Amino acid sequence: MPEPSLIEQLRADLTTARKDRDKLRTTTLSTFLSEVKNKEIDLGHGLADEDVRGLLTTAIKRRREAAEQMRAGSRVELAEKEEQEGALLQAYLPPALGEDEVRSMIRDAISAGAKDVGGVMKAVMPATKGRFDGKELNRLVREALAG
Repeated sequence: MPEPSLIEQLRADLTTARKDRDKLRTTTLSTFLSEVKNKEIDLGHGLADEDVRGLLTTAIKRRREAAEQMRAGSRVELAEKEEQEGALLQAYLPPALGEDEVRSMIRDAISAGAKDVGGVMKAVMPATKGRFDGKELNRLVREALAG
């Protein structure tokens, strides 16, 4: 039997969360699935798993930024809720890459002929998308090129 698509998995988990009366999970998944549906309507077709992962990455980043703002405004309980939602969505992405793995990819890209930040980023980004923070990747690329 083929493995279910990411959207099917999210819908099944939403159903389970509703049955379990898990309010946080139900709210988070239904909100995210509505974002997916809106994107499908905008594009006029269904989304592949890769597209859904891109939306997940964006949703997680948005929640992380919101949590930082909440903490800055001394709204700790709201910040924790945003962080919990982000962690819940993170579970649907492939495991994060370690810094050593990313440094190795950067070295490979440089040895393959990439000479500037743009070239290295272009070579490494597809493999790290959704699995490693873009700002951190940029910092590592700059370190590798400087060193």
